[in-house]
Amino acid sequence: MKIVGVGCGPGMLTEEAIAALSRASLVYGSPRAIDLARPHIPDGCTVREIRDYKSLRTLPVDAVVLSTGDPMLSGLGSLEGEVIPGISSLQVTLARLHVPMAQISVVAAHGRDHDAAIRETAEEVARGRAVFLLADPGFEVPRLARHFLPPPPGLTITLCEQLGYPDERVVTGTPDAPPLPCSDLFVILVNPGAVRRRH
Repeated sequence: MKIVGVGCGPGMLTEEAIAALSRASLVYGSPRAIDLARPHIPDGCTVREIRDYKSLRTLPVDAVVLSTGDPMLSGLGSLEGEVIPGISSLQVTLARLHVPMAQISVVAAHGRDHDAAIRETAEEVARGRAVFLLADPGFEVPRLARHFLPPPPGLTITLCEQLGYPDERVVTGTPDAPPLPCSDLFVILVNPGAVRRRH
């Protein structure tokens, strides 16, 4: 089985991912992942929407499983098989904001306990680290922001949504005036001010 990262938005498949798709005869993915990969799925290939993620471990060895973004960033990289990386929302966010990857911590709140993710974010920020927070549609940015009141000097909260899509939006706020998402597809970067942009 191959687990193929399709990127976080259109046009972000790597050459390696495109090559794997061009040889595929059986592809599984979420509707969004299938849409991102569709231009590279060959005619005659069987394409199935994933309905039961637990059953993925029983797929045949020639199956290609699509993972949005990169499979190793809260994706399907835990499956057995060859993992082909994709361009993640983490990479795109840091590129848009000119923040070096070596200076940040990653916290996953997607499909996980949001309170625990907020606590972990606060702990990393207290260490002077910027935090990339992988959110899900139910994640409440104001709840995260309240954790940082009164606002520490220089702390910013940046919301990046629809990365790579025509309606991409990157907005920076503060704990007392946090940016609010307009869609379900967003990530957050909390920067204590110690992490400087590179130009």
